[in-house]
Amino acid sequence: MAMDITRWDPFKELTTLREEIDRIFDSFFGRVPAVAEREVAWLPALNLEETENDFIVKVELPGLKKEDVKIHLTDDSLTISGERKMEKEEKGKTYHRVEMAYGRFQRTITFPSEVEPDKAKATYKDGILTITVPKSEKAKPKEIEIEIK
Repeated sequence: MAMDITRWDPFKELTTLREEIDRIFDSFFGRVPAVAEREVAWLPALNLEETENDFIVKVELPGLKKEDVKIHLTDDSLTISGERKMEKEEKGKTYHRVEMAYGRFQRTITFPSEVEPDKAKATYKDGILTITVPKSEKAKPKEIEIEIK
């Protein structure tokens, strides 16, 4: 049984590497990136846990309001999307370092077994989104008794 937690996109990795190299050069030469001109794509970190009855997904979303996050759930996958907006630039401010990522994000995970999306629950506390998704009865392990003859 194959488990697909995230899909790897090599081009996204190259873009991330280039942005990191640009950031290092900007830092070395004392340049401040033009943060108001572009927003960097970012992916919030997440954990996928499995218990006997549920899958539990925890996503780091610091600085976001619950209204900025959308959750889409099917029988076998979960998609979390949203946007972290950059603060408006104010006159008289000079940025010496800009490391926080802003912009739209989308994370999709495929569950290793079937779930019951109608019974899912989500909570958001201290920047951590926790989604608990019950496993389908078909996916739960069954125990059978051994008959002795």
